[in-house]
Parts: sequence; structure tokens; C-alpha cells
Amino acid sequence: MAKTSSQSSVMQFSPDFQLLGPFQIGTREATWGADPLETTHGGFRSLEYDEHAHFRTALATNGTTSWTRAPLQTSYSQENRLVVKSKISFSNVDWQALQNVYGWAALQWQAWVRGDLTVTSEELVVANVFTPQVLEFWIDDEHYFGGDFYAFNRVPVTVRLSPGHHRIDLRLARDVRAQGAVSNPDFDLELIFEQLIGGPQVWINADSPVLTSDFVGHGPTAILASPYVSVTIHNSLDEDILIHSVESSHSDCVARLVSEEPIQIVKGQSRPLAIHVECSGGYKASIPFSVKYLIESQGNHLSIRFHALPKLRDLHEPHKVTFMHPGAVVSYAILRPPSQVAITASNGDKLPVLVALHGAGVEADSEDVKHSLDALPDLRVWALFPSGGTPWSGDDWHAWGSADVQASVLMIRDWIERTSWTRPGVDVDRWLLTGHSNGGQGAWYHLTHHPDKVVAAAPLSGYTSIQNYVPYTFWKSADPGRTAVVQTALNSYRNELHLPNVQGIPIFQQHGSSDDNVPPYHSRLMGQLINEIGADSVYHEFPGRPHWWDGVMTTEPLKAFFEYWTEHSNSKIPFRLNSFSVVCANPGDTSAKFGLEITQLLVPGQLARIEVTFDPVTKTCVLEIRNVRQFFMPCKFIRLNRVNLDLTTLQHERGGFIYNTPTSFPGDGRRPRPFPPRQLTQLGAMDAILRTHGAFAIIAHSPQHRRTHSLALQISQNLHQYFAADSQISCSWDDTIPSTTANAISLAVGTDLPRSYDPLFPIEISPDGTAILIHHIGFDGRPTTTTYLDTTGHGLAAIFLRPLLPRRLELVVWGVDEESLAVAARLVPMLPGVGQPDFVVLDRRMSGLGVEGVMAMGFLDTAWEVAAGTSYFS
Repeated sequence: MAKTSSQSSVMQFSPDFQLLGPFQIGTREATWGADPLETTHGGFRSLEYDEHAHFRTALATNGTTSWTRAPLQTSYSQENRLVVKSKISFSNVDWQALQNVYGWAALQWQAWVRGDLTVTSEELVVANVFTPQVLEFWIDDEHYFGGDFYAFNRVPVTVRLSPGHHRIDLRLARDVRAQGAVSNPDFDLELIFEQLIGGPQVWINADSPVLTSDFVGHGPTAILASPYVSVTIHNSLDEDILIHSVESSHSDCVARLVSEEPIQIVKGQSRPLAIHVECSGGYKASIPFSVKYLIESQGNHLSIRFHALPKLRDLHEPHKVTFMHPGAVVSYAILRPPSQVAITASNGDKLPVLVALHGAGVEADSEDVKHSLDALPDLRVWALFPSGGTPWSGDDWHAWGSADVQASVLMIRDWIERTSWTRPGVDVDRWLLTGHSNGGQGAWYHLTHHPDKVVAAAPLSGYTSIQNYVPYTFWKSADPGRTAVVQTALNSYRNELHLPNVQGIPIFQQHGSSDDNVPPYHSRLMGQLINEIGADSVYHEFPGRPHWWDGVMTTEPLKAFFEYWTEHSNSKIPFRLNSFSVVCANPGDTSAKFGLEITQLLVPGQLARIEVTFDPVTKTCVLEIRNVRQFFMPCKFIRLNRVNLDLTTLQHERGGFIYNTPTSFPGDGRRPRPFPPRQLTQLGAMDAILRTHGAFAIIAHSPQHRRTHSLALQISQNLHQYFAADSQISCSWDDTIPSTTANAISLAVGTDLPRSYDPLFPIEISPDGTAILIHHIGFDGRPTTTTYLDTTGHGLAAIFLRPLLPRRLELVVWGVDEESLAVAARLVPMLPGVGQPDFVVLDRRMSGLGVEGVMAMGFLDTAWEVAAGTSYFS
């Protein structure tokens, strides 16, 4: 653990913050910059406090605001910790009037605050800085983007503070999703400075518990429900360390690293260790571990110790089970196996999985979640409460969170084998699906994107999509060509557009009429839209009920719904061949409907659709296809008397056939492509990078530039903060890429970026490292090259996906200089709802203009060519 001291802190903070704001900001817009002070005043850091200065703002009375002071509510030292708190509010804004017109979007704002931290010691102080709910800040001249927007307190920033004064500048971006909209839109600012006594060290955060599974069974014969343990190691030394082994000093336990190779943690980095442990001899209330590491430059062998504290649970009660996420990190879910009554009633049949998704900011291991189905103790299901990797389910149950859900379902098979369970098995392809709040949205997402897995669904108090929850009304004005690309990148988030996929699936909706967190409008809207597509749902709105109440997951009508469909669902989802539709915005995160799966689009980002009409008399099937380049068709379609397709073009695949639709493109500009087309794991917008198999590989290709390494470290820390993900940082492409199965993130300045694996990849850096060239089809249908140069002195940067073999992705972050590189690095996926497409070309003006500061942006099609129909070029 990090060392502490009984002495008072050697750090003191100013009695107040200097405050400047508020200014307009849209939902999740801060990632794009969009700071008006950057445009009008060269940024907040160029300003000094002046109570007579006035600044234009659309939010405040008279259209102006000025500097004010926000006094500290609390400033106290606790052993080695300095905690600073202040409530940030603005009396010069009529929030109610704005909300009356623009809704919750008007309750989001941005502002800057400045404080002074004084180190009273005569020696250098090494401190961890925690910034809950803050996305961006400066400490002296060092910029940090990412922070801790959801207040996880998982990954701090470690700083070295010399004696004297240090300026702290923080950009506040108030977000309704994260901070609510019930009362005045204030901001409860909190900063924590934690001194590391003894200086730089390797340490474990005492506030982040070791992740381990529970023991199940009876004391003397109990076993760990899963062998996986995880702990995050922080390296605040000035040197890299190499972890080579882990041991347990308990005589009944044997531990090892899951990785077969030593694990490097570079200076300043935090990495989660995946550990495999087996224990005999029954329940252990505490399992001691020792991590052995080497300081690479010194050859010193050292160790750090910690304890896992598993709980003892009965085999049939909800308990924690750990498993490996595809990203090579340990995750967990809460599992409640079938009860004895359910076992007797099952007659030995495999039982479905009831997947229950938790809301935002909630741990799956909380009492409210894991006991939310206690009123249904004998339901004939495997009840599963996935964690999603974090209390915010990674990315609202999408790319990272959905992978966690699917891995947790498969974990049940391992649990059955490990515990020698001889009773009913599990059907991992048959889900009863439910979720509350953000989990309700997650239920809509999985219902609309993976319909063949779902036999019945009950989204509870869930919002339709992030775009509908808090509309993007207050984004800075931008060319609709640019904003259209952002919204296209978010198309897969729009559950309401994918509702045709729910046809034939029983749906139960529930909402409290007095819900002021997720208004009941969302459930009412989904019910209406379901009806409009010719399907149906059962909707119960409970008068006077709020967002959450005791028993919300087991109301009487909901219990009846669960009980009916656990008894009446077949072991396999029946193929009800009738008229139905398959809708898809991104084949990378959308699977089959009745076995029919869209695997490639003609125009990426735009909605694809297959309308299926079946005549039961003639057994004729007619498929109407829109924006589909390729789809998978199961054998049952081929057995019909007639299908309106040229069956001679079918390519046989296991269980069915691949059909490539006849296509034509404008002009003759599409080049022959020797490189393999985009595969399912590579499809989607920029957040497709999150579908990694293994720890992310981050390569800093410009080690001569100090900022390149610090940005690589920033990206690594952000991935761990927001997804609990793991990443390795390296300066060597040749040493890293061939030895990993993971997706990669490359950072480079100027000429340092290696060429793409694809020799015809359409985005390239000029040989002199000063220009970006994009080869694409022009408006006249002919091939053209658009070149971007720094002709204005604002720098030049780009961020884009490109292919790696086999079936992997590389996310390139490039800048003509370090400052430009830092602006592009903001767009590495971190928060859901930002809307990054496959590629973005920008300069430093994006910091102030937001999306309007982007020079080019768009998508790459299945052949890795620029998609002219959904891309923008200035």
C-alpha cells in the first residue's frame, strides 16, 4: 500500500477559487474542445484575474459574465491528504427559463476555475492528485486530459511538486448524464492531493479493493467460484518496472500471473494485474499475495504485498464470480444459480440466463443489485448481474460493456465445470433480458442489436438513447456537413432506429410516472414506436412512483412476465418465418435476426435494412435489400421453394451461406484491393478500437518528443480509468505488434509514423511529415487526392483507424508537432456519445471551435476506402 504519515500535510490551498463562466457546452462536446476562451482570448491560461473584465456568454443575463470567487467549503488535511471542496454555482443565470425552452440540455455548462497550491516543505513532494468529475486540468504548465469524469478514483495523476506555489487550472464541464438535472445545476468540486511519504514508489490504492471471486459451498469444502484475481499496480517511480511473478504465502494457495510473459509498467503508469490462484482446504477469509518486480535499470528485485478478502456464500445465493474479459483484464459478475425448487421443476432441461443490467454509477456487487430478484427465488433461470467492467458499464453497455456481458454469460459454463454442478445446464444462447435505468437502455441495446439471443425482455425505466436523453442542442454551431458525420458515428447508439429487430420478441415495459431521472416519455415513446412497426409490448406505468423504489425489479406484473416466459420459452429460439425486417447501422455490434445477419454495408454509418416477405402458401421468400453489401443467410432460407436471389453466387459458410449483393460505384476510381476487407471486429466508428482481444498496445513512435510519451501515458491511464482496461506502452513497433493479438494505438510526430500494413491505405502522411493526403472519390465520381497542410500556423493533426493483421485495428494519432498531437489525442475513445468517426483531420483551432474546427472527417468502407457518401472535406 502507499505509505502514510501521521504528520499534518505539507500542502496548503488558497482560501477560494477564481471562477470564470459559465459558457455554453453541449452533451459530451468537451472532448472536441469547444472552449470559447480558446477562440477569443487565447485560452484561460493566458488570462489573469480581473474583476472588471467582461466576457460574452449566451447563458448569463445581459449576455456577459465576469470573474468571481468561489470560497472553499472545506479544506482540511488528513494525515497525508489535503482535501479541497467548493460548490460552484452561478447566480447570474436564469436556469429555469433556459430549461423551459431547451430542456435538460440547458443545464449543462462549462467554466474554468483557478486555485493555488502551496508546498510548505523545503523538499520535493510527490503526490497523487484525484480529480473526481473533472475532465481536464492543468498543474503549472502540464496539461492533463481525461481526469476522472465519473468519480471512480481509480487512477490518480502523480505529480512532483517543488517547494512554493503551484497554479491549478481546472476546466469544469457539467454533464446531466453524470451529475443529474433534478436541482440547480451546481458543481460540487472536490480535489484530493495525497502525498506519497518516502517519495516515488510502487503502490496499490487502498481505496480500490482487490477483485476476487467469492468462495461457494460450506466452510471446510468451499472453493473459489473462479480462479481469477485482479489488483492495480501503480508505478510512481522515475523508472520502468518489470513484474515477473506473483506468489501467495498461504500454504493452501498457489498463485501465478495469467500472462506468460513479464509485465512492464512504465514510469507513471497504472496497470491491472490478472492473477490465477487455486486454493485447497476450504474457505479462506484472507489470501495474501506478493508481487515480485524488477527495477529495470538497477536490477533490484523487490516485492509489494496485498491481501484478497473473499466472502463465503452458499452455492445457490448470489455471489461474485470473476472471469477474463476479451481485453485480457479480470472482470466480474454476480451469479445466482437455480434454486433447489427450480432444479426439481426443470426436469433436467437446460435453463436460460436472466441477464439483469445495472444502472449508471452502481456496482453489480451492491446489495440493491444482487438482491434485486430475491422476490423471485425459484425462477427457473441462471440469474446473472454483469458488471460491465465499471459502475458505468464501461461505455453504457456498448462496445466494451457488451463484450463484458457476453463473456459473463459464457463464464457460467466454466462455473458449472469448476463446481462439479450436476443439475440443469445452461443455454447461453437463450436470454431473458432486463435492466434498470442505464441498464434499461442497455437492455434496449442488446434487444435491438442481438435479437436472436433474447427470448423475452423487460427494459425498466430506461432511456431510448443518449441522443434522446439529453439532446445535443447546445453544441457550438457548425457546418451541418460536419455535425452529420458526428451523428452518423452515433447511429448504432440509436436503439429506437433498430426497433424493427424486436419483432416477435415479448417485451414488458415499466416506468414510474414521477420519474425525474429518466422521464417516462422514453418508455412511452418506445411503446409507441414498437406499435408502429407492427409489434407490441406490455407497458405498466406506476402512478406516483419515482425512478427507483424497493421492489422495482419484481413488481407483480413483472414477476408474472418472468415466470411465464421462463416456463414457455423453448430451448432454442423458434424460427417464425413471416414478414420481418433486419436493421443494422454497424455490423460490428449487431448480430442476426432469425439467423439473417448483415455483415457488410455499402455506405458505412447509414442504416442498412433487409425486408423479408414470406408467402406461406407458395413458400416464396422475397428479400428487399437496402445499403447492404453482404449478408449471411441460414440454410433454412435455401430450402424454400423460391428466394428472389441469384443463388449461384452464394458462398458456403458453416450453417448457411454468404450473399454478396451486386454493387456499382460512381466512376472507375475503386482500386483493386489486395488487402483483406474489413472484418466484423474492425467495423464501426472509432470506438471499434475497444473491441480488442488482449491488452491495448500503445506505441509512442516519437520518443525524442517528451510529449509523445506523456500522451501515451495519458491514453493508457484513461483506458484504465474509464474501462478498467489494460495497456502496454512501448516505443518499438517491431517488438510490440508481432507479439500481441490486441488492437494498437500509435502516436507519432512528423515523419515518425510507420507505413500502413495496407499498401493502398487511403490516408497517408507526406514523406516530409508536413501534410496529410486523403485519396478518395471526388464529387465528379473520379479518384482524387485532397491534401491538408499547415498554411495558417495552427498546426495539423489527424486521428484515424487503419487495419492490422489478423482482424485487428490500429488507431493512429498523428501531429505535425507536439501541440497538434495533443489536440488529436483528445479524440481517443473514452466517453460514450462523443461521436468520433473513422478518421478526423484537424488543427489546433478545434480546441476553441469544436467540430467546426475539423478540416475533414468521415468513414472507411468495407474495402478500406474512404466512403464519399458519409465523409466531409473542407
